[in-house]
Amino acid sequence: MNKLGCLVGLLVVSVGSIQAQTGVGIAPPARADILFDGSPSSLSKNWIYWEGPRFAAKMPIKWAIQDDPVDAGTVMNSNDPAAAGGKYGAADIVTRKEYRDFRLHVEFLIMNPGGNSGVYLQNRYEIQILDGDSTAHGLAAVINEEASPYYPYRGVGKWNAYDIQFRAARFENGKRSEPAQVTMYFNGVKVHEDFPIQQVWGGPNSGMDGGNDGGKGITDRPGGLKLQAEGHDVLYRNIWIVPLDLDHSNTNF
Repeated sequence: MNKLGCLVGLLVVSVGSIQAQTGVGIAPPARADILFDGSPSSLSKNWIYWEGPRFAAKMPIKWAIQDDPVDAGTVMNSNDPAAAGGKYGAADIVTRKEYRDFRLHVEFLIMNPGGNSGVYLQNRYEIQILDGDSTAHGLAAVINEEASPYYPYRGVGKWNAYDIQFRAARFENGKRSEPAQVTMYFNGVKVHEDFPIQQVWGGPNSGMDGGNDGGKGITDRPGGLKLQAEGHDVLYRNIWIVPLDLDHSNTNF
């Protein structure tokens, strides 16, 4: 398990009477589901491969557990051999547990220039991880829907953190009445606020509903947190999630 020591990059954000800690190194609250703490057991207990149309891996998960290159402890490396050459969907991993609304914390480190992975909310909506890209397909973007908020990025070889509050799409009479929404802090800086997510991008290999009506056919079902294998050395640590029930159309925290 990671011994993160000092809370590097910690920021306390005040919203009304609520305080939310964000940034690299923050500890999970007591009610969080600990999805990855650096141990092989947390990987095998909480994650499986996503068996999408391009699935080409085989259990057990081949994401290597290795020493943290910056701090004490161990981390996992998304460079699964089945995804060599950028075959997203071939060896992506997804949590066994599925979620609707939630508060999420993920820390990642890109080892080399151009390193590529992705964090998929509900195994649908990608928050991009891609060094060197500040377009709408780039780092920290709600992919293809808003330009990358690249400026808080610390660069190759350094730990970064996404802190996300997510509200799932709502449905009435089987039809989507409200899109999914997200508020996100990137290394303690608020970069998305109550942003409505319109669709799944990348086709059927990208995640749930990606093949439905060109990604616009969102269905009313929960989904796991997914991490993408793109054949690059992108490391992860300190991943936790708090299930929520957000009655109102507001994801600020």
